[in-house]
Amino acid sequence: MRAPQLVVHHDKELMAQAAAARLITKLVDAQATRGSASVVLTGGRNGNGLLAALASSPARDAVDWSRLDLWWGDERFLPAGDPERNYTQACEALLDSVPLDPARVHAMPASDGRFGNDADAAAAAYAEELALASGSEDHGPVPTFDVLMLGVGPDTHVASLFPELPAVRETERMVVGVHGAPKPPPTRITLTLPAIRAAREVWLLAAGEDKAKAAAIALSGAGEIQAPAAGAYGRRRTLWLLDDAAASQLPRALYPPASP
Repeated sequence: MRAPQLVVHHDKELMAQAAAARLITKLVDAQATRGSASVVLTGGRNGNGLLAALASSPARDAVDWSRLDLWWGDERFLPAGDPERNYTQACEALLDSVPLDPARVHAMPASDGRFGNDADAAAAAYAEELALASGSEDHGPVPTFDVLMLGVGPDTHVASLFPELPAVRETERMVVGVHGAPKPPPTRITLTLPAIRAAREVWLLAAGEDKAKAAAIALSGAGEIQAPAAGAYGRRRTLWLLDDAAASQLPRALYPPASP
């Protein structure tokens, strides 16, 4: 595992704009190299802020949206269209305004879908969908995502992997149901750490004073069971994107300028 790179911006708005520009560049490069690109989206205020910045970027049309595969790192197990679902929020922030191929948009199942309220069955079905999309060049039963984005919670959770809960301890399954999450709603679906680590690049987003302690813990050598963000890393690169407030408890020596 390579050491993570840190990039710190003045505020959350600048962080979102810079992250959106960085993502456009990565997707364009991937499409030029392999013909298509894949990204795993995250919810929350930082993930949605990035998508909104991407939607308003004059460079967004450099991406061939019809050749982009979209996946999600986790989802609140709620009915389709619920305003708290990450998919619903992503549609409002960006997806409804770009010409995506619907067959390449892989939303996680909703609680009123064919699996009913069985989050574990829904998680198993999403794992099967990932496995079907993986190829011989991939490193297991998930595609090698170009970029996988994660918001970092104040408790160091990423996706719906919360400290000490069973999901963060999972080493075999790629997707699991989460029950009894410490923040609402209690039932969720999430990628596990093995699935996250299949990505070429993992980007962790943290902005705001409430994320400062979490960033400091995760970047101080904490274990992944106690601090799930510490266990999230990419095959080629792990990038922490923060604002000044979220980086306020980190030693300045930790974040020299990162390469683009």
